[in-house]
This record gives sequence, structure tokens and C-alpha cells, in this order.
Amino acid sequence: MLSHSHRVGLALLLAFSPCLVHAQDAPASEQGAFTLYKFARAIGKETYSIGTEQGKTVLRSDFKFTDRSTPVPLKATWTAAGITQPLSLDVDGSSSRFSKLKDHFSFDAQRSKVVLVRDGKTLEYPTTPHTFLIDGYSPVAMQQQLLRYWLASGKPATIDVPALGAVHIEPAGDLVFNAKTLHGYTVSGLIWGSESLWLDDAQRLVALVSNDAEFDHFEAVREDVASDAALATFTRQAVLDNLRALGKLAASAKQPAAKQLAITHVDLIDGTGAATRHDVTVFVENGRISSIDPQNKLPASTSGLVVIDGRGKFLIPGLWDMHAHYEQVEWGPIYLASGVTTVRDCGNEFDYIFAVRDALQSGRGIGPRLLVAGIVDGTGPATLGAITADTPEQARAVVRRYKQAGALQIKIYSSMKPALVPVITAEAHRLGMTVTGHVPIGMTASQAINAGYDSINHMQYLASELVKLERGKPVPPFDPHSPQAEKLFALLLQHHTVIDDTMALYEMEFHTDDTPLRTLEPGIDHVAPPLLAALDNPGVPVAQAASPRSIYALMLGILGEAHKRGVPIIAGTDQAIPGHSLHREMEIYVQAGFTPMEALQAATIVPARVMKLDRELGTLEVGKRADMVLLDADPLQDIHNTRRINKTISGGSVYDPAPLWRSVDFKP
Repeated sequence: MLSHSHRVGLALLLAFSPCLVHAQDAPASEQGAFTLYKFARAIGKETYSIGTEQGKTVLRSDFKFTDRSTPVPLKATWTAAGITQPLSLDVDGSSSRFSKLKDHFSFDAQRSKVVLVRDGKTLEYPTTPHTFLIDGYSPVAMQQQLLRYWLASGKPATIDVPALGAVHIEPAGDLVFNAKTLHGYTVSGLIWGSESLWLDDAQRLVALVSNDAEFDHFEAVREDVASDAALATFTRQAVLDNLRALGKLAASAKQPAAKQLAITHVDLIDGTGAATRHDVTVFVENGRISSIDPQNKLPASTSGLVVIDGRGKFLIPGLWDMHAHYEQVEWGPIYLASGVTTVRDCGNEFDYIFAVRDALQSGRGIGPRLLVAGIVDGTGPATLGAITADTPEQARAVVRRYKQAGALQIKIYSSMKPALVPVITAEAHRLGMTVTGHVPIGMTASQAINAGYDSINHMQYLASELVKLERGKPVPPFDPHSPQAEKLFALLLQHHTVIDDTMALYEMEFHTDDTPLRTLEPGIDHVAPPLLAALDNPGVPVAQAASPRSIYALMLGILGEAHKRGVPIIAGTDQAIPGHSLHREMEIYVQAGFTPMEALQAATIVPARVMKLDRELGTLEVGKRADMVLLDADPLQDIHNTRRINKTISGGSVYDPAPLWRSVDFKP
């Protein structure tokens, strides 16, 4: 995942009745603790206390977790004159592995502005009647206080947050947990997307389901009730609450479902490799392509038939993103707006991802078809996620658990013991599943392939086997005909191994500061404001760029050679620039030597074959599901034209991109 700009939360910490507490009320002392989770794995703890010091309410929070061997500590001190009168906030530490911060917030004497001292700079923000000092998802106690402030202030429509903007809070319904009724709320504006929180009757925060400063799953549950079962309950409910709220925002993007649909006078690129068929009409009935008519004859009676004029437009198969991390429900509208109708989730929380999949399948949410590769890691200092296996029995049990839940693949992560890889692959293959993943520490790509991998995530694993990279030394040139290269390519072809290269992500990481990211990926100027600072990195300084440039060129050369030799390549993004980077991935393929048709197929029919769904999806042929993208220009003339999306059609349902983008605060 990618790092985010530093964030920290603040709020008031008092127990009170929502309508009767006033600014002059004296606070009661309070203490509490939360268990902190990432990818459903307990990784740390937050403790907080509140009391009165020199006539002021003082909240102190000590927040710390360890993420993949990296400590993430954060201390916060907040002061206030009363429940609706915060005075100051000091934060010091980190809000993610990559986000250091040392901030001081305070009101001026007239409370007309908030002064923020950050990174040696002083910034000023005007206040409103409901200005509150809070800056993101952590510490958890501060989010508790945001809710208390909102309730005490009469539930204002918006709360103004310096440096972030407007925060919105909406009731999300009650949840019965441990025989007690908890009150749910959806909060938006602190981070990109929505958070779910639950208060008990004493207005103590019981649980938070959110995302951290790296856009990874982050949750907190009050320590006295924390358990795997409790976390699963809150996670599943958050999915339903957030999908419901998002559905209202995105409703205008989807036309009412029609049993019959016709795209008339369109130029059809069916994805099979055949030449474009010009000026045809594609008919859809009940979500499937029923006929393709070169005569463009509509039935005598068009009652109930939805007609889309395709003149001057090009119809292509719905796109696939084969390396997704669907960590927020907001990704659903993004994918559809980008022409992506199917995604493979390559590692997620168990309860979350299957709840999202089930909701989308049942029509309770908005998003693409979701296929799951269930992640499993081994126990170690860099373990990711809650699902691990350290013995053959545990490995087989994990595979069976994912199979029963409907996962199509297993994804092996980096800390898996090499000895367990063949155990996992054998059990997966026995159950009709395939295996993808990182190459675990202590293994090479060739060893992973021989141990049963069907697919490898990320080009770096091929590069590290083909070229010896040494810190501080030039990157050796890639010789596609070296004995090592010949051996590896032969092995890939022998085992029909699929490469999920994620080159668009590497381009982001390795671009230089003399090449602004927007010149490579114009989508950066369309992302939601909370994402912009995190994603728009300035690039590697040119003076230091010899190695990154050479590494990227090496991987691009390997990609081109693998494709030339017939190794299957599938397009995936791994959360680069949401929605846009899949198009960049195809553009990079053309740079590497693919034809535009081959690049398009890497995001359509090749993934469908890999996932054994090519009888249903991947090309536009009679009988197949009507997953299609209507473009305003020809992608075979210029692959950049895949970005020019007029409409996305998923299972016959028609979506307009602009309102989808706006529903998640992106610019169309």
C-alpha cells in the first residue's frame, strides 16, 4: 500500500447526556484503552485519560502499534475550556510507518482563527460556529470526542476541521452487541471515505472501523470487549452501513435496470483479436449479449427497450483489475467509473471482503464483480493480517476455510515458510483453486513456480532472480538470452505461470523529480483532496535517480521479453492512482512492445482465462455477460483512448462515469 500524509485525531473526552451537557459543565475523570488492529490482526494498544488541570480539561492519549516490524507511536495532548470549547492540540509521533508528525493546534484569543504549526510553518484557518480540532483517524479517543462534541452541539450538519475541511456525521442505526444496544454513526471527511463508529449509552466509543494513513484497514475495539468475534461483527456491519450510505450518493449514476438494451451503430472491438466491426448494434437481454446485428435493425416494437446511440463510439469488453485491494467501499464507484467491471482482490480482511462481495452480488451495493484471492502469511516480525499458517495442518485448514467462503485463489504472502508453500498449493489445487502471491523470503521465483505457484505478483521477483542488485552499485544490464533468463522463461512457459506485474505502481515509485507524476498519470489531478498529498509524490531527485531509473528500465525490459515469449501477462494496479492506473498499466504495456489489442486483452480476456471465467466474460460475444465499456475514441489507434469512457455497462446495467466520480469526491 501507499503512504498517506500525516494525520492525527482530536476531540473532547467527557461522559455526558447528549442534550443536557453545556460548555460550563465540569468534566468527570475518565480512563480507557483500545486494542488496535490492522487487517484484523491485533497490532497495538491505545490508552487515554482525561482530567482537570489548572481549570482546564486535559486529555492525554498514548497510541502505539507495530506494523510489519515498524513501530508507529503517537502521543497527543488536548486541552479545552468546556465540552464545546477546545483550546489546543499537540501531537508527536507517527500515524503510519511513513507518516511522521509534530503538530501544534491552538485558537487565538478571540477564537476567530486556528493556528497550526506544522513542519516549521505556521498556518492559519478561520473559524466557524462549529470548528473542531481533529486531523484524521487517530488517536481513537479523539474520534470518540468528535462524536461527543457533535451530540453536545446539537448535531450540526457539518463540523469545520482546520486543514481538512468539512466533516459530516450521520446516524447509522443501532447494533445489539453483547446484549447491549450500541448506537452507530458514519463519519466522512476525516479521511478519504467513510468510517464507522459505535457508542454505548454512556457515550463511550466501543468500536471504530476505519482506514489508516496508508489506506489499509484499521480498527479499534474497546479493550474490555475486544475479540476476533467482536471485530468480525463490527466489520461486517460497517460494510453494510457504508454501502448503504454510498449507494445514496451514487444513485444518480445508474440508469434503471432494463431487461432489454441496444447499443446502436457502434464500432465493436470484441476483444477476441478480430478486426473492429464497424456500425453494428449490440443487443442485450437480461444482462447477456443476445445478438450482434450488422444491419442495425431495431424490433418493430421498442417498448421496454433502452437504446444507447453508439455513433462515433467504440464498444470494448469490461476491464479487469487483477491486483486490487478493495479496502473501502468507495472503490466500487471508482472501478465502474473507470470501466472496470471485474476485480480480483489480492489480499484483504476475511470478514470484510466476503461481506463486500456478498453485498455486491445481492445488489445491496454499487461496484464491480469481486473475485477473492484469500491471503495467508506465516508468523514472523513482518506478518501481515490475521490469517496465518505455521504447520501443514494449519496451512490446509486455511485453504479449506477460503474455499468454503468462495475464494477462487490463495495468495501467499512474504513471511510464509518455504516448506509450507507446496502444502498450500497442493491443497488449493486439490480443491480446484489456484495460487498466486509474493515470493516468500528465502525462496526464488523459480522455486515458487516449482512449488506450485500459478501466478506471481509483482515484477520485482523476476527482476531479482535475473539480475543481481547490489546497493550502491550500478544495475547490471538485462540480457534476455543469458542462461539464467532462458531457464526462467522456459520454466514460466512450461508451468503456464501468469505474471501480475503492477508496473504502474513501480513507475510511480521510481519516477524522477524532473518528470512530474501528472505527465505520466494525469489521473492524479482528479483524485479526492485527502489523497492528493499522499499520492502525488515529487519523484526521486535526478541526482540520485540512476539506480531507480535503471531498475524500472530493467523491469520494463523483462515485461517486454516475457510477453514476446508468450508468458501470460495480466493487468493490475495494487492501489496506485485509484481507477486511473489500470489505464496507465495498459499504456506501459504498449511501451513494452504489446500491440494496443494485446494490451487491451491483458485487461480483459487473459484475466478471464486465468480465473477460468472466459466462457462467461472477457470478450463481447453472443451468450456472454454484458460487461462492456463505451468509449468516445478508438483504443486500437491510441491505447490512451481507454480513458475516454462514455458509459460503463456491467451485467447490462448502465452507468454514467461523472456522478460515480463525484460520489467519492473525485473530479470527473
